[in-house]
Amino acid sequence: MSFSVIITAGGIGKRMGSAIPKQFIEVSGLPILMHTILCFHRFDSRTQIIITLPNDWKPYWEELLVTHSFIVPHVVVDGGIERYDSIKNALSVCQFDLIAVHDGVRPLVSNETIQNCLDLATEEGSAIPTLPIKESIRKTDGFTTKSLERKDYLTVQTPQFFTAEMLKNAYNIPFHEGITDDASLVEEAGFSVGITTGNEENIKITTQFDLKIVSLLLK
Repeated sequence: MSFSVIITAGGIGKRMGSAIPKQFIEVSGLPILMHTILCFHRFDSRTQIIITLPNDWKPYWEELLVTHSFIVPHVVVDGGIERYDSIKNALSVCQFDLIAVHDGVRPLVSNETIQNCLDLATEEGSAIPTLPIKESIRKTDGFTTKSLERKDYLTVQTPQFFTAEMLKNAYNIPFHEGITDDASLVEEAGFSVGITTGNEENIKITTQFDLKIVSLLLK
């Protein structure tokens, strides 16, 4: 089943401390965002790929496309002030009844993870990749801490898949600070969210340390 994927690359990566947004940092011969796009193109070349970019950085992206002779078809839409705004902009150009949302700085999502999500979303209408927590975890209230059962918690990755109807209904909810990801917004709209297994290499690059790990894995 074909789907649209919105790859969010609207941030400027302040925590990375880089001169350019982290999605444009070159690793193993290509900018990170190009590696991410290729994950979905190689999975299925029929996938509609939509990327959200900061408006000021669109000319730079065009230069990168020429420099790296990158010809994978994709649509570019304006990145908004918030991730929420970027995705809402992208929804208007999605062509398929199933839509995935993926972080532009997760260039190591596996075919298996994409397939797991696609299969579950085709059956149930939604799917997000998750992994069990390995470390012990504690909850703090600012003064004391309390041990929690890690088996009761999961880490959440992207791509997150939803039917177009479900996701568009969710994005009718006005933006608020409590929106942590698309799944949380979909749940707020009254829909259930299915979970499936992600892959450990599917790291979101946020810090220089993350960048070092991904650089090694891409090599």
